[in-house]
Amino acid sequence: MHKFLPYAWFQGKCVPFEDARVSIATHSLHYGTAAFGGMRAIPDPNDTDSLLLFRLDKHARRLSQSARLLLTELKEDEIVQSLKAFLVINKPTNPIYIRPFVYTSDLGIAPRLHNIETDFLIYGLELGDYLSPEGVTCRISSWTRQEDRCLPLRGKISGAYITSSLAKTEAVLSGFDEALLLNSRGKISEASGMNLFLVRDGQLITPGVDQDILEGITRASVIEIAQEMGIRVVERSVDKTELFIADEVFLTGTAAKITPIRQIESTKLGSDRPIMARLRKKLVAITEGRDQDYRHWITRIKLNAI
Repeated sequence: MHKFLPYAWFQGKCVPFEDARVSIATHSLHYGTAAFGGMRAIPDPNDTDSLLLFRLDKHARRLSQSARLLLTELKEDEIVQSLKAFLVINKPTNPIYIRPFVYTSDLGIAPRLHNIETDFLIYGLELGDYLSPEGVTCRISSWTRQEDRCLPLRGKISGAYITSSLAKTEAVLSGFDEALLLNSRGKISEASGMNLFLVRDGQLITPGVDQDILEGITRASVIEIAQEMGIRVVERSVDKTELFIADEVFLTGTAAKITPIRQIESTKLGSDRPIMARLRKKLVAITEGRDQDYRHWITRIKLNAI
């Protein structure tokens, strides 16, 4: 059972969560003409009156760019200011996941993006570990990741997540925790809602942005952290057989954070993950505001703000 925050940002103001309702005729409900973001916020360990947000500027920019792909304008500053108001009125005391959402709010029936009303909302819920930090099992999905020529994959477009939903359910119903999707060229793309990394011979490898992946913010952060640590990072195409012989394989995402993969199909992977462990320890320190070298990645929101 999800524990939603008591207030949502809806139609330009904070309202009780149960009052944030849309019509059954809402355009985006029928056509997937929406885009969303995902952010985590945690209470500041050193200040109970503050929340820490990880890379708020990057999240706001990606959502603004996603809105542009829907031919609508949602300014980064509007996202940030709405989010701050949303957090101040809710005053969460536990780690939360935040879902900002821009959507076509018109009640028309024609599939279109021109001459149509749009709106923006935010809601949140308490969230601990989305995936087990001890590791997950994965299968190669029978579903194929869409191509950028079919959908604007550099945005988090809601309609694209039908493939993720099919792949995730297929994996779970066949006894696995998560799905790995190939792209149309038969290369590894990503998981149902996470990016993928593997380690071979001390190198950190991840499918490049030309492999129809979502340009994940946690993914980009892990790459930057690894490079600062002196770990060589290679962005390229990845064959599925590489995963079976890799030294380490793990997933990254806002909800998943850094989660190891312990088995792919029938192949069990090694439990010694020194590079992943270093990266995860560093990322946790950053998100908790304990790493001064990365303090510019953290936004503190004072909950007693007027």
